[in-house]
Amino acid sequence: MFDPVTRIPDYDSDKKTENTRSAYPLDFIPSASRNGTAGHPKNIIFLTADAFGVMPPIAKLTPAQAMYHFLSGYTAKVAGTEKGLVGVQPEFSTCFGAPFLPRPPAEYGRLLRDYIAKHNVDCWLVNSGWTGGIYGVGRRMPIKVTRALVTGALDGSLRNASFRTDPYFGFAVPTSVPGIEPHILYPQKTWKDKAAFNETACKLVGMFQKNFAKYEHTVDAEVRAAAPEIRLAAE
Repeated sequence: MFDPVTRIPDYDSDKKTENTRSAYPLDFIPSASRNGTAGHPKNIIFLTADAFGVMPPIAKLTPAQAMYHFLSGYTAKVAGTEKGLVGVQPEFSTCFGAPFLPRPPAEYGRLLRDYIAKHNVDCWLVNSGWTGGIYGVGRRMPIKVTRALVTGALDGSLRNASFRTDPYFGFAVPTSVPGIEPHILYPQKTWKDKAAFNETACKLVGMFQKNFAKYEHTVDAEVRAAAPEIRLAAE
């Protein structure tokens, strides 16, 4: 929006939209890359906000699991984030960006899986959502926990942790991390009502399976096997 007198952009104006943007020449950024590419990452982090409170704060994914969760694009919406929304609603946005995909989703998933394996990249799923119960009962994942776990993933120290297999989602979860309360790495232990945890976890597993049904014919057996399921007795 331009000031009608000075014709200078008024970036504080929300007359047209609250979501404003501006543009400037690339030369204004001294470290900008002219070719728009960089080196290969050592870590890839998927971020989710599990408002059902059953996913661990961090999990290490295999290439096949990375493809599965990339295609799933899971997070959750809670009351107050959108008009008319009550309670918790799962949100599966393919490749975490469904509206912007011109090619079939599995093509992006295969590229991701292949590059993760080729360049030995560690892939992590970080949950900054809820712990100790579903939204409205539990609490938000402490920011200090998320920061410590992401730092450990990026500096490589988390690679040396001991891992367990999550009985609902099948991915690897650290059993202990210095400076982190041990129980928070075991979502079930943060819930007072263990039966409610099991019921909620099974419900979310079913949501994953139902959502992924539309991709099953486009992926191989290894990726299908990476789907959440009740693999072991609940801890």
